[in-house]
Amino acid sequence: MADIVAVGEVLIDFTCESTDSSGYPMLMAHPGGAPANFLAAAAKLGVSAAFIGKVGNDAFGRLLLKTLATKDIDTSGVIVTDDAFTTLAFVTLDEKGDREFSFARKPGADSMLKPSEISADLIKNAKVLHMGSLLMTTEEGKASTLYAAEIAKANGVIVSYDPNYRPPLWKSRDEAKKMMRLGAEQADMMKISEEEAEFVFGVKRDGAAKEILRILPNLKLVMVTLGGDGAAIASRTDEVRIEAPAVKPIDTTGAGDICGGSLAAGLILTEGFDCKKFAAGKFELSKDILAKAGSYAVWAASMSTQKHGGMDSVPDKKDYKG
Repeated sequence: MADIVAVGEVLIDFTCESTDSSGYPMLMAHPGGAPANFLAAAAKLGVSAAFIGKVGNDAFGRLLLKTLATKDIDTSGVIVTDDAFTTLAFVTLDEKGDREFSFARKPGADSMLKPSEISADLIKNAKVLHMGSLLMTTEEGKASTLYAAEIAKANGVIVSYDPNYRPPLWKSRDEAKKMMRLGAEQADMMKISEEEAEFVFGVKRDGAAKEILRILPNLKLVMVTLGGDGAAIASRTDEVRIEAPAVKPIDTTGAGDICGGSLAAGLILTEGFDCKKFAAGKFELSKDILAKAGSYAVWAASMSTQKHGGMDSVPDKKDYKG
């Protein structure tokens, strides 16, 4: 059984790496999907990982299963379906490496995951369940996400959450905000960008992490990422600000996921960290723990922006000088 289990989407990111003479993108395929990127980062640190989701019975679905396995991610919880194609995301980048997404997902296989298809045993025996908001864009996906969180909470498993906001996948901004907050209400720990923090909770950069903890009493840990300025990470008792190393990003795809996965794995690997006590709100995270786990997570995210793709851009810990 795996230490960290993630439920959600695994897909192909087609990233624009150049354009032709008419301005059309020249695309390179990369394995991605926020929960899968999260697991790839955790597994890179030696934490056992498993993925729960759905892919199409097609060439891309088979490629993704192979890639997950090569990243040391257990795929026993992945369903292969003939009813939909594996989801594809098309990513165009600006001069700073920031992204704009278009999706071939009407529906995509990942969005059709049913509660009855979720491996309860994988979740029950894990230390952390990670989930995002994109599965909640469909009724089946929403039910599956909430069911997974219910299993985790009933078994003392930490619920980790990242409310990725992808406007093209939602019917409206109001629906996105409502569902993204619903996911956060299930969580014990959350990684969120400053833009998403303002969108969902109406909080600005300064003090955002502590303010979110005030708004959502179920949360025990919040990391607010600040792009090139690093991150703020807060527990119920302490808060630290972490600076990011200077890099020249070419593609920020997956950076937040890699940050979150590295943070979760770092906590699990912290000597004396008690997952069940943390999930129950009975384990206080010191500034030293926040700084150590958070600093590596920010470094890993920053380094990942210097390569294209999500799963394939996770850096090696041996290069970390912190």
